[in-house]
Amino acid sequence: MTSPTSPDPLRIAHSPCPNDTFVFDAWTHGRVPGAPGVEVTFADIDITNGMAERGELDILKVSYAVLPWVLDEYALLPCGGALGRGCGPLVLTKEPGASLTGTSPADASPTGASLTGRTVAVPSERSTAYLLFRLWAAEVVPGGVGEVVVMPFHEIMPAVRDGKVDAGLVIHEARFTYQNYGLHRLADLGEHWESTTGLPIPLGAIIAKRSLGDATLRRLAESIRTSVRLAWDDPEASRAYVLEHSQEMDPSVADQHIGLYVNEFTADLGEDGYAAVRGLLTRAAAEGLVPPLGQDALRFV
Repeated sequence: MTSPTSPDPLRIAHSPCPNDTFVFDAWTHGRVPGAPGVEVTFADIDITNGMAERGELDILKVSYAVLPWVLDEYALLPCGGALGRGCGPLVLTKEPGASLTGTSPADASPTGASLTGRTVAVPSERSTAYLLFRLWAAEVVPGGVGEVVVMPFHEIMPAVRDGKVDAGLVIHEARFTYQNYGLHRLADLGEHWESTTGLPIPLGAIIAKRSLGDATLRRLAESIRTSVRLAWDDPEASRAYVLEHSQEMDPSVADQHIGLYVNEFTADLGEDGYAAVRGLLTRAAAEGLVPPLGQDALRFV
């Protein structure tokens, strides 16, 4: 939406998921005093990751996993993103435990050995979920997984249910709905990350073009923080917008989604948030999954 005080709105892309529409509702609809106008494009995370790598748009919601490829052109904003605890991606299978290998669930090992050589669907190879999965698999899947297939996240659970793939890596509201597909949780990658690092799970980041200048970047961060505070102060104000774009999601699931992914880290990354981002990308770089980060790569302005 274009603000009357901003003839040239900034172009922003984020997902239609409830946490993003909740966070950006007040700003998008001109209720944040002094905020620049924005023109919104809705796109799944794999698409926005690609936009960032091509240098498209002014502001983007991307996966933290894509940062090593884009931080020369974009700055990481210290707010608006998705980090948290108890909100990580899940690895799902059609059969419980290790029965993928023919052994009984009672004999199943929690190490993920049943995925050795198996086909796994993932939402993106440039996603935090994928990095967490590869780090987990490197520790607990002997010999490694087999083929990795990229598909839109909303297609993954049906594909696992229908036997098109052996397992699926799922994100977002799938945490609340996977049992509706008759699927079983093989691993909670968020639990694994938190138990091994003690840090929150870094999922989605807000980035903005460095060419906008430091003053504008600070203004953007303050606009996001104000938009978040307004959403918390009056959740009903954003409800129609959230449900309009939630892809027919049950309202109670949308509320759970917002409650899980919009938290103190959305208002400000803070010390733990930055430690989580650097920890994830440092570990991933050590495994050869991403380029190494520069010393000041995460610095805001």
